[in-house]
Amino acid sequence: MDWRKIYKEKLVSAEDAIKNIHDGDTVVTSFGCAEPIGIERVMTENYKNFKDVEITNMLLIGETPWIKNEYKGHFRYHSFFASASSRAAISDGTADFTTCFFYEIPSVLRSVVKPRVSIVSVCPPDENGYVSLGTNVDYIESTLEYCEVKIAQVNKYIPRTHGKAIKHISDFDYFVEIDEPLPEVPSVRISDVEKAIGKYCASLINDGDCIQLGIGGIPNAICEELKDKKDIGLHSEMVGDGVVDLIKNGIINNSKKQTHTGKSVIGFAFGTKKLFDFMNDNPLIEMHPIEYINYPPVIAENDNMVSINSCLQIDLQGQVVSDTIGDKQFSGVGGQVDFVRGSTMSRGGKSVIAMPSTAKGGTVSRIVASITPNSAVTTSRNDVNYVVTEYGIARLKGQTMKNRARALIKIAHPDFREELCEIFEKRFGEKAFCEEGITQ
Repeated sequence: MDWRKIYKEKLVSAEDAIKNIHDGDTVVTSFGCAEPIGIERVMTENYKNFKDVEITNMLLIGETPWIKNEYKGHFRYHSFFASASSRAAISDGTADFTTCFFYEIPSVLRSVVKPRVSIVSVCPPDENGYVSLGTNVDYIESTLEYCEVKIAQVNKYIPRTHGKAIKHISDFDYFVEIDEPLPEVPSVRISDVEKAIGKYCASLINDGDCIQLGIGGIPNAICEELKDKKDIGLHSEMVGDGVVDLIKNGIINNSKKQTHTGKSVIGFAFGTKKLFDFMNDNPLIEMHPIEYINYPPVIAENDNMVSINSCLQIDLQGQVVSDTIGDKQFSGVGGQVDFVRGSTMSRGGKSVIAMPSTAKGGTVSRIVASITPNSAVTTSRNDVNYVVTEYGIARLKGQTMKNRARALIKIAHPDFREELCEIFEKRFGEKAFCEEGITQ
């Protein structure tokens, strides 16, 4: 049968598609720039037709509609990564949160959460009946293998990406055509502090290395500092706009990678139309599931892997807190630990935790004697290698506890170094530094 006829038979309105969601179902959706907002909007408009339906996904760019008071008893939200719009609901118990290494989320969804319905975003089918998951393959790709009901929002704004993003129309049960621009994550202005951090991080990256970056001011600053590098590889769970010019200019060319040579490999994209347009039908970029992208042994297959992640706080032992503030969930573990461990396993690899030295307008040090009570340690002290602030680089791997603390104090903000030195002296019974003052 011609694929066009099959597609036409599966093409329904959003109202008809969501009738396949039953009371008590768990529904997993794409997130970020690929969130199927059109279908979700129709679901919330018809919320009275649903009872005890759980919606599960990760980081949402805009609002989280499922947590509104009027939806209580109809929808409940379950997140693997808190966002600005869901933090309060997670804290007060209105929403649920599951902590998990990113590479394990697909297996946790399959074996523990067990969603019955998957709702994704795809681009329109090509001349052979193939669609693409676009900006997000991450955990959503595997749900098409086991969910009983697979619904796709067909959106002309979704870029046609390659790799495991390509799916045939036979992989879906229903198609809903709703065209609307994707939610965007604009590049932020790079501060002077972030520029300094970017320079230090870039100094740890050599020609021919393979990198993993996130999004935000520090990754953008690092991208700016890589313009004089050569033959950089990219294997990253996510990317933002910052990588576009590096790939266009041949700085990221993936020529030295041991896997997917010549290809930039990512799990999802968080950016703007600049990034989406660049990804569209670009054979230099491959999308792959997060259980592959973030699996530490796979990461380690590339030599000289350099991972760069951020955090909220680090103590003098080197314990890294990245996703909680006290007992409040701020974000999620994401792929930090996956890439810290994968990079450490890589031949010649390095893992970097990069952060401004202070928070809250300079009033709070991110380098502390002890982490905030009730905070969860994201990356253990045994995993941490390099730590970078605007004041320099501290290498912790293989160092004694005293030398770890000394290295971290040296890159703390000057306003907090004296206090940290006093705590060091009480803890270890000796001066933090023999010389007068602390110099870089």
